Amino acid sequence: MAKKKTIAKRKTTALTAKKFALEAAKIALERHCTDVVVLDLTGKSPATDYFLIATGTSNRQTCSVADEIMEMGKKHNFRIFGRAGYEQGKWVLLDFVDVVVHLFDKEFRQYYDLELLWGDAKKLKIED
Repeated sequence: MAKKKTIAKRKTTALTAKKFALEAAKIALERHCTDVVVLDLTGKSPATDYFLIATGTSNRQTCSVADEIMEMGKKHNFRIFGRAGYEQGKWVLLDFVDVVVHLFDKEFRQYYDLELLWGDAKKLKIED
């Protein structure tokens, strides 16, 4: 009689791009970013499906939030394609391909006004 092999399956939590964007938004909210918005750009942008936009209270806080989002991305196999602005912390951009994170200071957020640029995009509700 042959022994049956029992294979222990590793439990993984695969996140969709949408869920990843919403989880990243929760990190921003928990770390006291303001005006946190997730825009659904599916079918509107050839470059990405979701934008997370948030305003940090300081350069240091913005970089800390970016670090946490990158760590969460690594944990859920969302590899970062590019990062910009981290050294200054005034506009940190994290490109995860399907999700692009924009962490601004207040001045840069007002100046670039990405919500106006993508005004036809649906805003997703961020659940607690």
